[in-house]
Order: sequence, then C-alpha cells, then structure tokens
Amino acid sequence: MVRFIRIVSLAFVALTMCCGTSSAATTPFDIYEGSNLRKIVERGTLVVGMELKFWPFEYVDEQGKPVGYDVEIAQTLADRLGVKLEIKDMEWTGLIPALSAGKIDLIISGITGTLERAKSITFTSPYFTTGLCTLLSVKKAADVTDVEQLNAPGRVLAVKTGTTADLVASKRFPKATINRYKEETACVQEVAAGRADAFFYDQISIAKHQKQNAETTKALLTPFTYEPYCIALQKGDFDWWQWLEMYLATIRADGTLETLRAKYFKDILGK
Repeated sequence: MVRFIRIVSLAFVALTMCCGTSSAATTPFDIYEGSNLRKIVERGTLVVGMELKFWPFEYVDEQGKPVGYDVEIAQTLADRLGVKLEIKDMEWTGLIPALSAGKIDLIISGITGTLERAKSITFTSPYFTTGLCTLLSVKKAADVTDVEQLNAPGRVLAVKTGTTADLVASKRFPKATINRYKEETACVQEVAAGRADAFFYDQISIAKHQKQNAETTKALLTPFTYEPYCIALQKGDFDWWQWLEMYLATIRADGTLETLRAKYFKDILGK
C-alpha cells in the first residue's frame, strides 16, 4: 500500500513538472518575435500619433510641417532606432483608441501618465513634468487668488474634453459648472470673453494664453497637480517598453533631453 502511494505521488510530481514546463515554454526569442520593436525595425518606419495643436510640444509651422518638442523627441527616437518617422495627426480623443487598435505605434503628444489610463495602455517613465495651472477671467474671476475658490456654485469652468484637466475638474470642483470643449482655443475664448471663470491646462500653455490675452485674463502659474508626460505604447509589449526606457535613459545622460528642454521652454519658464 505504501509502495502504491509512493508511485502515485511520483506520478503526480512528474505530471506537475510536465505541466509547469509546458506553461513556461515561452522563450526570450518568442517575446522578441512578437514584439512591436521587431515589427517596426523590419518595416523601417515608426508611426507616432499626435494632435498637432499643442504648442510648443507639437504644432505645424508656416509650411505645414510638424515641429515642436514632442516632434523632436519622436524624430530622435526614430533616428536612434534606425527607421523613418511617420507622424499621424489626429484628434486628442482618438489617440488612445488608435494606439489600442494598432493604427499607431506610439503616442508622443503631451499625454499624462495616469493610473486610470495605465489600465488600458502602457507608459514609459516621464520625459517632461509639469502641472495644471489656471487661466482666469479678469471680468468674471478678478477676486480669485487660489484655485480652491473656484469650487463654488456660480463658478463656470472650461476644460478640454478627454484631458486630465477634464478629470480633475470633475473631482476637485464638483460645486462649479463644467463646460467641455473639443478645442483648447475655445476654452481660452470662453475665459477671455468672460463667459467662464477659469480654464485649466498645463503651465506652459496657460502662460502663453495669458500673454496673448493680457488685458482680459490673469494666470495662476503655480501647478496644483503633478503631470508627467510619458510615451504611450500598447499593453503587454515588454521588449518594446524596455527599449524605450533605454532610449529615454540615454537621451537624459547624453544631454539631448536638456538641450531640447532649453530650446523650447527656457524663454517661457526661465529655466
């Protein structure tokens, strides 16, 4: 009887080991073969999604050519990868669906890495950090000196649909009326015209809009959130993610990232 039990036990162990071997059969080569990294290198083209309306990160010059901080990040990435760069310009709300569907390889478009977004897409470490700031209407919000004063009945907030400002406004300012617009410029116009008390956006954009509307707006330029801009890629592609992390580490170490930051933001931020 004892011998029979031992035989059964050995058979069970052997079966378990076989099952374990079968379930762990994926090799590093298999991971590479299925990676977007390999596909992009073989294709010879990197397809990056952007909304070319976010100065100075990504916009078009007088000749209609894509330019800006994010454009140079993407071009440097393609150069280091040894492939050509193709930029697909699309509406902001279409970027994540396009990435998930495999229509683009990456999003490099001032997209903030958040825990909620990270449930459906993967982010690299940040290549730029900023925070939400506030553009205020001189006509409607002259008394506001702190962003928390905007959480009150009668206050009207303008936000761009699908941005982190949209999410933050709903959570932090539930007493205010929130109006959503597809275009950043529409939000600014609402504030400048005195139809909205405030518009929330990144620090650089708010500083620019205030200068362009100096007589009708004022700005609170101390960020009230943390906004890490990251490169976004499809879920589950460790090989591609690891290469992108190495790319970011390299351009931080060799001074490329700091050079680009100074080129686009020194005059705005003074640093």
